[in-house]
Amino acid sequence: MRTVLIANRGEIAVRVARACREAGLRTVAVYSEADRGAPHVLAADQAIAIGPPPARESYLNIEALLGAARTAGADAVHPGYGFLAESAAFAEAVEAAGLVWIGPPPQAIATMGDKLAARATVARAGVPLVPGTELVAADVATARRQIAALGYPVLVKAAGGGGGKGMRTVAGEEELGPALAAASREAESAFGDGRVYVEKLLRRPRHVEVQVLGDRHGHLIHLGERECSIQRRHQKIVEETPCPALTPRLRAEMTAAALAAARAVGYTNAGTVEFLLDADGRFYFLEMNTRVQVEHPVTELVTGIDIVAAQLRIAAGETLGFGQSDVVPRGHAIEVRLYAEDPAHNFFPSPGPILAWREPAGPGVRVDSGVVAGTVVPVDYDPMLAKISAWAADRATAVRRLRVALEETVVLGPTTNLGFLLDVLAHPAFLAGDTHTGFLTEHLADWRPAGPDATAAAIAAAIALSRPAAPSAGGERAAAPTPWETLGAWRLGAQR
Repeated sequence: MRTVLIANRGEIAVRVARACREAGLRTVAVYSEADRGAPHVLAADQAIAIGPPPARESYLNIEALLGAARTAGADAVHPGYGFLAESAAFAEAVEAAGLVWIGPPPQAIATMGDKLAARATVARAGVPLVPGTELVAADVATARRQIAALGYPVLVKAAGGGGGKGMRTVAGEEELGPALAAASREAESAFGDGRVYVEKLLRRPRHVEVQVLGDRHGHLIHLGERECSIQRRHQKIVEETPCPALTPRLRAEMTAAALAAARAVGYTNAGTVEFLLDADGRFYFLEMNTRVQVEHPVTELVTGIDIVAAQLRIAAGETLGFGQSDVVPRGHAIEVRLYAEDPAHNFFPSPGPILAWREPAGPGVRVDSGVVAGTVVPVDYDPMLAKISAWAADRATAVRRLRVALEETVVLGPTTNLGFLLDVLAHPAFLAGDTHTGFLTEHLADWRPAGPDATAAAIAAAIALSRPAAPSAGGERAAAPTPWETLGAWRLGAQR
């Protein structure tokens, strides 16, 4: 491997480019017309346009991506996460083109990407499953008979996708028919696969996942677990490690189950096995994400292991270079996802230009971002701006450190979830570690922003950024004062 094409955008493309640079590898970015001049484009050694803003015509266009690889002379492809990262067809196309696929084998992606096939595979390996049905089509009568043994409430889920798409909660029999139809339509639209099935809905479960790494020489290890229970619309916004609820015995059992699931599909490279953990300490296989996870930074912070660098070594045919006994987690790390969205209005996306941007810094603080001041948040893609993480020796200190980091963060222009995240981190139940997947619905369903109106600050920021600078005494034009300087850190940080 000499040149890696990064088939993605945003912060993960910047992250992969940095890892490649450290490994001495040349990088090629791709971009749609909406991302011309975006930070990930500037982070690479070369950048190639691949199409119009719609993802299907650019970041999901396999031929355009392979054409960019040919043009740049790339010999490897890193898919990041999202888009085509879990597409077995893309992995196969990359390998058929004679390129190195920096990810798991296509067959492993295909098996774990089909929820029904994944359930059957891990069940044979002895991994516990959430009680559920087999494939449920439009036959509501058959579904009712199958669900009678489970009991309500249940969860209708897409067989061929994730991310909350094609998912519906069903409280009683009268809701089943409409839920099956709606979930199937949404799954067909999102994944081109309208198959759905049903699982028993667990009450107040935690979402806990295990990071695994495997090379092509038979070495398969785990890097511990992450708790990802704070979710909106079935999508995570807060992740931490270790999980406050795991005992040493439960951790050993869960990580062993994760390794068993990975072995069952001959897994190599980085992946994550996800579980639901009930209040009685029983855990159940949920799914496997066959890629690097959004939340990988918290694992890197507590283990000191660079997961993306490990992906590159594995793809190059090298050994991991360390074993399970070398993985010694230290301290506690927690991450939040900063989005351009409005938590007071069902987390509706807030596209548009970023007028001012200031990232936090300090001991134990890490920022993975894909934006700068002047970046326009496009309407075509996920509106995540950055991931902000904090590490400390214990959970309470890590949470406090992350709160201070968020208070120092400045984003003017789009509406963001910054204030919402601060309130999540300050909630007594969160501070006590009493989290579950329904946490936001239970505690913050009626959340509204507090504090002063941000409109005046946004106007002042726009004026400060747009007015010409006055010449300095030496005749050179001085830089215009930033909103940080004119308004002050406290006022900017308090815009919630």
